Amino acid sequence: MSERYKVRGQEENYFITMTIVQWIDLFTKDRYLHIVEDSLNYCIKDKGLIVFAYVIMPSHIHMIVGTKDKPINDIIRDFKKHTSKSFIDAIREPGESRKEWLLNNFSFYALKSKRHSSYRVWKDGFHPKIMDRTEKLEATFNYIHYNPVAAGYVKNEQDWVHSSASAYLDNGACPIPITKWY
Repeated sequence: MSERYKVRGQEENYFITMTIVQWIDLFTKDRYLHIVEDSLNYCIKDKGLIVFAYVIMPSHIHMIVGTKDKPINDIIRDFKKHTSKSFIDAIREPGESRKEWLLNNFSFYALKSKRHSSYRVWKDGFHPKIMDRTEKLEATFNYIHYNPVAAGYVKNEQDWVHSSASAYLDNGACPIPITKWY
């Protein structure tokens, strides 16, 4: 792993990205979005994860995070492990039109990995980048919140429901409780 992408200290805050293998657009359906939201809420409540900003895009998640208790590496590892199993269970439920295609893809990528036995949903790593300067933090906040606009999904950042943008721009609510950065 590159020195550039390592958690150096648990007291720091990091920009992280978690991506579905092959950039598969899993988060286009509510069943998978709810798994992510519920799992992040659990990590916040029970594992000490602090989320300052986030966006859930169709194939990946960007966040600025910190931690109170457990190491960030452990929290993200547990999050990815739990959500992977939950995604596979949800894919197998009735109503998933891409069931065979998704399971075949996740099975194929598990075969390429020594750590995954049946299915591999997430790409390895989460590319932590330390947020150690105000300029970097501001640029990252803007990048996270502008991501759905840049992708052409919405015209305004606060219109993307699966983001913390509305909490910052409109003082609105979002499904994942954030700690506002001031």
